[in-house]
Amino acid sequence: MRTLAARLTTYYCRRNPVRNAQPRNFSTYNGRDELSLEQDAERKIGWLLKLIFAGTATCIAYNIMPYMGDNLLQQSVSLLTVKDPLFKRMGASRLAQFAIDDERRMKIVEMGGAQELVNMLVDAKDDRTRKEALKALSALSPSDQAIGALHQAGAISVIRSTPDSLESAEIEKYKSGLLKRFQDLWRVFRLLASYYRLQHNLKKAMPAL
Repeated sequence: MRTLAARLTTYYCRRNPVRNAQPRNFSTYNGRDELSLEQDAERKIGWLLKLIFAGTATCIAYNIMPYMGDNLLQQSVSLLTVKDPLFKRMGASRLAQFAIDDERRMKIVEMGGAQELVNMLVDAKDDRTRKEALKALSALSPSDQAIGALHQAGAISVIRSTPDSLESAEIEKYKSGLLKRFQDLWRVFRLLASYYRLQHNLKKAMPAL
């Protein structure tokens, strides 16, 4: 990258030579100043190339993360079991990026990710860790099967007991969204239960007719 920066600097200096430099004590332009300008330009171009490379790598990683294999997914779930909160946050962040459809959400559940995310939320001691855990849980919640697994893992009581944060409004947003999702699912279950009870009562009444 340094070689590329040097070549770009040389090309730029050749295309844009210093024009009409002011004489110093009636002397010609100082070669040291020219060298200093080239080195400064090389450093700036080098930093620019590094920023472009880092931004491109981040963009590629963000877009291909959901399509990586089960090994990376299993590693992400395993990170949730590490004691260090930083690794827990990394694992939860990866799972949130991976959970883009019901099939992938259920893969996370099958690998134990739902239970580990609930455990992570229970053990979280700081707002950043709580936020990443809630974000990953929210990414799982659109799947009915996944939300059912979260219910079995005891997520409702854990989410309710998670303290609010004055510094992070996202925590409250994720909490309210998840609790609303559980309420909506509970209403659906009640409607289905009422429907099946009605069907059962009708079948019992049919012979009497």
